[in-house]
Amino acid sequence: QVQLVESGGGLVQAGGSLKLSCAASRIVFSVNAMGWYRQGPQKQREWVATIGSGGRTSYTDSVRGRFTISRDNAKNTVYLQMNNLKPDDTAVYYCNDPLRSFPWGQGTQVTVSS
Repeated sequence: QVQLVESGGGLVQAGGSLKLSCAASRIVFSVNAMGWYRQGPQKQREWVATIGSGGRTSYTDSVRGRFTISRDNAKNTVYLQMNNLKPDDTAVYYCNDPLRSFPWGQGTQVTVSS
């Protein structure tokens, strides 16, 4: 079955940057739109960003202008560059397609200290 493996999280001070990666296996990655999601402490999982198969991107309002989603189809990998991080960005970050069709990976923890 499809496997998603997120990595790149960590502890960073407010204003810092991190780049997350999500490697996908057992799918025809290049034809799939992919997205990033996050779940903060005691919060529901929420959508963060999406990149279409053709590279078109969209973002939730709270991250627009600070986060950039990208993809490398040759590596079956989608990325999330996060700049000017804020404490409210603290969450476990996951990737999936826009319909959340695939089994969730373990996620990667991002913690932003003030």
